Amino acid sequence: MSAPVFFITPPFTQLNTPYPATAYLKGFLNTKNIPSFQADLGIEVTLAIFCKEGLTHLFSVIPDKEWSENGCRIIALQQEYINTIDAVILFLQGKNSTLSHLIGNRNFLPEASRFAQLDDLKWAFGSMGIQDKAKHLATMYLEDLSDLITECVDVHFGFSRYAEKLGRSANSFDELYAELQKDYTYIDELLIEILRNKMDAINPSLVAISVPFPGNLYTSLRCGQFIKKQYPGVKVAMGGGFANTELRSLSDARVFEMYDFITLDDGEAPVENLLLYLDGKIAIDKLKRTFTLVNGQVTYINNAACSDYKQGQVGTPDYSDLLLDKYISAIEVINPMHSLWSDGRWNKLTMAHGCYWGKCTFCDISLDYIKLYEPIAAQLLCDRMETIIAQTGQNGFHFVDEAAPPALMRALAIEIIKRKLTVSWWTNIRFEKSFTRDLCLLLKASGCIAVSGGLEVASDRLLALIQKGITVAQVAKVNKHFSEAGIMVHAYLMYGFPTQTAQETIDSLEMVRQLFEAGILQSAFWHQFTMTAHSPVGLEPEKYKVKKMSEVTGSFANNDIEHTDPTGADHPAFSFGLKKSLLNYMHGACFDYPLQKWFEFKVPRTSVPPDYIVQALEQQEPTTAKPGAKITWLGTRPRVVHFTKSKKGNHWPMTELIFQNKKETVSIKVNELQGDWLAAMLEKLSVHNNDVYTLQQVKENYEVNNLEDFELFWDNKPVNSLYRFGLLQL
Repeated sequence: MSAPVFFITPPFTQLNTPYPATAYLKGFLNTKNIPSFQADLGIEVTLAIFCKEGLTHLFSVIPDKEWSENGCRIIALQQEYINTIDAVILFLQGKNSTLSHLIGNRNFLPEASRFAQLDDLKWAFGSMGIQDKAKHLATMYLEDLSDLITECVDVHFGFSRYAEKLGRSANSFDELYAELQKDYTYIDELLIEILRNKMDAINPSLVAISVPFPGNLYTSLRCGQFIKKQYPGVKVAMGGGFANTELRSLSDARVFEMYDFITLDDGEAPVENLLLYLDGKIAIDKLKRTFTLVNGQVTYINNAACSDYKQGQVGTPDYSDLLLDKYISAIEVINPMHSLWSDGRWNKLTMAHGCYWGKCTFCDISLDYIKLYEPIAAQLLCDRMETIIAQTGQNGFHFVDEAAPPALMRALAIEIIKRKLTVSWWTNIRFEKSFTRDLCLLLKASGCIAVSGGLEVASDRLLALIQKGITVAQVAKVNKHFSEAGIMVHAYLMYGFPTQTAQETIDSLEMVRQLFEAGILQSAFWHQFTMTAHSPVGLEPEKYKVKKMSEVTGSFANNDIEHTDPTGADHPAFSFGLKKSLLNYMHGACFDYPLQKWFEFKVPRTSVPPDYIVQALEQQEPTTAKPGAKITWLGTRPRVVHFTKSKKGNHWPMTELIFQNKKETVSIKVNELQGDWLAAMLEKLSVHNNDVYTLQQVKENYEVNNLEDFELFWDNKPVNSLYRFGLLQL
């Protein structure tokens, strides 16, 4: 194919970093020598609005009529916004850091209603510094302008979502279709102008639009509608997370007035087959997981003989063409993990396709993107990391796994350390017992800064019903290991799971309170349970004692299912209290408040003992490693000093090993033979050596040297305190 493929992410996803789908597919096409370009139209539209020229135009098109008090205030201060916008955007792009002092003084930016909602900034940012405080204030300034746009020129506008209400659970295409027949909105016009310039410059044969979320759907339809009308020779395909979950039972032919094809799940094989079909090399029945119109009917074609590519074959994500130095870091929500999501440029990678657990009953585990688990070798992952660092100049990585496998995380950490890569990375995990103290220390040494995982309902009965495979006590121990290693822990919390009672909701809150009070949870967020069509709960609701509100399958989007929970509590009533209490707990406040204080209605007293988490943490963990445990030394070579110890006329030779790390110096003293053996053994155990030693092999080596009582030497001080310097049992 001579004409290139054009990959688009339509507005709006994240402002701080590109969504990775197009980079993944561009990397794959590179392996096939197929030319492609990509664009994140979300950041490009954002920058077109939020600049001096853009705001000047925005204010000029606002009709002269009665607006809200807030709208009138912003319009009256329009010159202040026009004069400050370029400097603020540069600051949020990391190019004007000294502006933080002006912003932080609260006399530089014009302030409207968003600033009235600010938390106590000293309370919120006292330990975070002036840069973060200024980013939060600058974000509120942009949110004020967003409110103005929504009120005065485009009701659909939102920074990380656009017309999301139209896209979320749109069982019928009617509302969206009616909206698409209207004249362009203000944002539509900006989007289409940018798209037109791209189309003319690239002259593609195929435009592939990635729609990860409902908030991208409307703009993707506008893009497809424009291309099909103005460039009738160009084919338009849509794929991404929204299609994968919502459009699996699509039957409305009107959708294909905007797209020619819609593909599901992993995009590599479907895109390749689509290109072969458009080139006339295969027949239409050879398409892979693709919806299209055949004789005016929506038809799903899936060539079962065509297999998907293994993760080792899909190539390295390619971020070229994207405006990597133009993304802006915002801090909208004062939450440590949310600031990671929205602050800073993260390269996105995946350790493993699918989920290695694949049992949670609220999750879409029947779909291939979760069901089909395939890890990537640690060496290949590191190769990809090095390639991306060289391309982007950024060494931060967000591994976007369903749940990163502990064994692969361990292998990746060792490979990073071996290659002496300087990286920061974070990922999503299951809170399982494999995350021992020593594994967490290894992950920290490799650059891991945070993990997020699903604690969900924080109730052992409901965790068993979810088939989460964890208990609250186990989560507490794992969180302690991460926290003591210096890795931030974020928990996804859920309320409203089928049959969850008011008592269980309050008990879950008490568990969360104790986790924060113990200092082993730093960040969390409550979500209300949503029943989805492809989850075990959605597939068998009667098994979980809930009822679907409707059995009718829509002709467009079908994923979120409205349901009733006859035996459960009034779940929405708890929302505000759960979130308000959590905000305080994250700031180390109000642990002594009775739980009733967070709710305006009567709630049951918690049945959880006030020291439940403390007791769980104090339970003795096994200290003796299994014989097959791998022993690794991350530290530097110790300095070895021989000396003679004397006592009551007796003399015996001793060895002192002096260890240095970045913060401290420590020494241990043992008899000479043991000391010399340990120094030599640490050389062999070094992470930079290719040989791997198990605990059993270390013991055998010790005994071969005619040294006695290995367990007494290895499992007691001073040797077992060397984990702080890098002697790990994995």
